Amino acid sequence: MATSDYARIEQAILYLDTHAREQPSLDDVAAHVGLSPFHFQRLFTRWAGISPKRFLQVHTLTTARRLLAERRSVLDTSYSVGLSGGGRLHELFVTLTAMTPGEFKLGGEGLTVRYGVHPSPFGDCLIAVCERGICGLHFLTSESEEEALASLRAQWPRATFEESREATASWAERIFPEKAPREPTPLSVLVKGTPFQVQVWQALLRISPGHVATYEDIAQAIGNPKAVRAVGSAVGDNPVALLIPCHRVLRKTGVFGDYRWGPARKKVMLAWESLRFGAQNEDGEARDSGASQLA
Repeated sequence: MATSDYARIEQAILYLDTHAREQPSLDDVAAHVGLSPFHFQRLFTRWAGISPKRFLQVHTLTTARRLLAERRSVLDTSYSVGLSGGGRLHELFVTLTAMTPGEFKLGGEGLTVRYGVHPSPFGDCLIAVCERGICGLHFLTSESEEEALASLRAQWPRATFEESREATASWAERIFPEKAPREPTPLSVLVKGTPFQVQVWQALLRISPGHVATYEDIAQAIGNPKAVRAVGSAVGDNPVALLIPCHRVLRKTGVFGDYRWGPARKKVMLAWESLRFGAQNEDGEARDSGASQLA
């Protein structure tokens, strides 16, 4: 999806979220994002797998609290009920590998990191890979390509960096496939972090798509219930967007909170997952080419 398409989707979702009580028409939202109603309907349904009308029905101003109350992930059982089921976000398995203490001290010495910018359903992203897997995924817009690259260099100060969109293209296709593969595609993620950070990131992997957890949940799951603030810092330091799903963590009040790659993108990602894995099959709206009104 082109960056301009994602920008329109983001604007539309934020507009719908803000104006949900007013029940805006399809014409209203389409005009807000600068498209005809027909083209906006097609764009939104292609992206979300559900019509704008159905989105408004499901994604109300209380979405975050509803997710917490009704669909909160039980982390200690999610491997059996979530990660191995059909509800994987990209139908792939993510294996997290942490640098050893010795490798950590070397700061990536001897490592060759290849990177490239690619489109995604959530805007352009910079993907970094090495011989051991994906070592960075940064969404751009809130963070420029130069800033993302600087962050990667700080993470791996002694590594050799090479710009190679050709080398990262196959990884981008596996992360963001046009069609869900029949068999899950394993993906390896290499991270550099403290033992505590890695423990938090591993806990994040247990939150299934369409579900959320609170910082308190994560702290409880890692056996350190008093470390809520430290958990929040570790979540914010996640170097691999989406694959390590830090966007699925909310405050216990239901507030979305900050997100390293922009709070609007976090809301859009949660909306996409919630609708695709929670409401898509409730009726035929995902195929609705629908009329001129959202409500």
